[in-house]
Amino acid sequence: MNTKKIIEYRSLLGVTKTATLKELKTIYRNTMKDSHPDAISDDNERLLAEEKSKEIIAAYHFLVSIAPETLEKDKDEYTRITSSVNIADFYYEKGVLYITFLDGSSFEYFGVLRPIYIKMVNAESPSRFARRHIYNQYIYRSASKLAVAE
Repeated sequence: MNTKKIIEYRSLLGVTKTATLKELKTIYRNTMKDSHPDAISDDNERLLAEEKSKEIIAAYHFLVSIAPETLEKDKDEYTRITSSVNIADFYYEKGVLYITFLDGSSFEYFGVLRPIYIKMVNAESPSRFARRHIYNQYIYRSASKLAVAE
């Protein structure tokens, strides 16, 4: 998931990056009502609607996970983890940096460029590098909560 996908998700739901959780929920519900597969009798159209609804659901859940209100609610815990817990492991895939901490917490950082990741790999202390160049620079979400929710 890269920043391009975030833009596509916002576009799909017709929201900006400042959309509140309440706005996201209302738009999601209305969009699902308008194009729910169960309301369509034609088989081909229903299949298309099912695909579209899967995209809408994915977009909604993702945008909720990076919404300012969601991040603000967990900010104290995030700050505690990123300022005092060292990194256990990290990897990079398609513009996303995945970091797991020694306490088991994990986060995804979006839009990280490959050269930044390479610098982190080569850093004497990846934890110190991330504190300076990653944690407060990129859109992120908790991957720990995703694992619990799924």
